[in-house]
Amino acid sequence: MQPVENVRVREFLPLESPYAFQRQLPMSAPVAETVYTARETIKRIIRNADPRLLVVIGPCSIHDPLAAFEYAERLYDAHRRYQQQLFIVMRTYLEKPRTTTGWRGFLNDPKLDGSGDMAVGLYQSRELLLKINAMGLPVATEMLDPISPQYLSDVISYAAIGARTTESQTHRALASGISMPVGFKNSTAGDVKVAVNAVISARSPHSFLGIDRSGRAAVVQTAGNPDGTVILRGSKGKPNYTHEHIVAAEALMQAAGLAPALLVDCSHDNSGFDYAQQVAVWHTVLAHRLSHPTAVIGMMVESFLEDGKQSLPADLSTLDPRQLQYGLSVTDACVGWDTTEQLLETTATALREAGVRG
Repeated sequence: MQPVENVRVREFLPLESPYAFQRQLPMSAPVAETVYTARETIKRIIRNADPRLLVVIGPCSIHDPLAAFEYAERLYDAHRRYQQQLFIVMRTYLEKPRTTTGWRGFLNDPKLDGSGDMAVGLYQSRELLLKINAMGLPVATEMLDPISPQYLSDVISYAAIGARTTESQTHRALASGISMPVGFKNSTAGDVKVAVNAVISARSPHSFLGIDRSGRAAVVQTAGNPDGTVILRGSKGKPNYTHEHIVAAEALMQAAGLAPALLVDCSHDNSGFDYAQQVAVWHTVLAHRLSHPTAVIGMMVESFLEDGKQSLPADLSTLDPRQLQYGLSVTDACVGWDTTEQLLETTATALREAGVRG
């Protein structure tokens, strides 16, 4: 009889169960306090019960834990200094969706060599997230794989569903069961209604295939997630961050029976993939927020230690990670720390002068 099952699978590499994995890297009481407090704060911001601006900011993707932690230390200082006007959450994206091929992120390929050592990626990712939370800085990430949240979601305070997966039933079901607020980006075609529909879908109970904490295959039955937001990120070279775009998105949420809660992604198509233009986008949205302080609850920025980006080779096996410039993105270009600090300071000042107090 000819083989018919798993004919294109090279190997199955067993992983420890989420329970065993988390026992190796347990959550401390300070980490639990950071996560719980951040989730509750973000919920209040979404519901307009907290006047502060939610700021999700950090590298396009994590690739170097040392540089990421140095960035986190600097950001934590800003998190404390501007806490009356801004609630700052570090962007710690560990998985990267790809239109065709390329490096799939630190969780999937932590050695940046194409080896796909996900066991190491999971371990080092959780290790980093625990360290960042332990200092008191909450983190956000994109939920891409439906299994990895069982290993990491307890240390994450805000989750995003990307433009490529907002319409995915699997990701809507996943979002309905995660323990934190979640944002859905408009589709890659620019459809904001897709994101609004995703928020509605995630509010309802779902059943889907997954794993439990012991690693067994299971039917996951969820209660629904009431804390959903829409993220505007532009599409196909066209922005959607202007006053008119925000008002239109707000109207879509209201028409769907949802309280408007919008985040604006200052990067991607909103900046035309020009990292320096994120600053102009930010100030445009801030001006809208100051005059219309209800719908826009937050903004996202791609930021790292250094301005710009560096490229990875098409054949990752040829890369020597020691040749990479420290603190410089290997995916989308980011604004550097000096610009980041100035952006946060001027925004906190503007909000303080407008009477915002957390």
